Amino acid sequence: MKPFQLCIQNLSKSYGSLTVWERWSLTLPSGRAYCLMGPSGSGKTTLLRILLGLEQPDAGSVNLSELPGPVVAVFQENRLCESFSALDNVLLAAGPDLSRQAAFQELCRLLPWESILRPVSTLSGGMKRRVAIVRALLAPSCAIVMDEPFTGLDEDTKHTVIAYIKEKTAGKLLLAATHQEEDAAALGAEILHVPSAL
Repeated sequence: MKPFQLCIQNLSKSYGSLTVWERWSLTLPSGRAYCLMGPSGSGKTTLLRILLGLEQPDAGSVNLSELPGPVVAVFQENRLCESFSALDNVLLAAGPDLSRQAAFQELCRLLPWESILRPVSTLSGGMKRRVAIVRALLAPSCAIVMDEPFTGLDEDTKHTVIAYIKEKTAGKLLLAATHQEEDAAALGAEILHVPSAL
């Protein structure tokens, strides 16, 4: 994938009298990881939703139409099809080039093999989180945004997941919202602090 930039220019967003973002600009080159950090309610999720095209800013622009591929997400909620298996959840989002066997092998890197064909409704919260992460990372994309991606993961599992994320996002752009600076360090990510004036 050729290098590209995600450009945010003079972004403003308010909800009634509450200003979330005001005339904020940022340029993020691809091939790197970034962690958006700030207290709860500071606008991290709102920014990610704008980058996904799920919300429109009041003013300003994001160059989504100029990116060389889709932006995919891991939301705060896993948003899985609960009656489907982990494997079928991944295949729903994957491109046509990913075979069922290849998807199964990818899931085996983060999940016990016997869990992969079970309905995700029977899985633990941490297992569901891993399914959501694999689904996003195997979908065709040029950029991945993750909103608190490590919720429900113990420390050992988190390190395994971080290594997998770093491998699968090589050459792409990764933007993750987190409260933990150690997560940013483990990802090798540049920290982007939410502007303090907000």
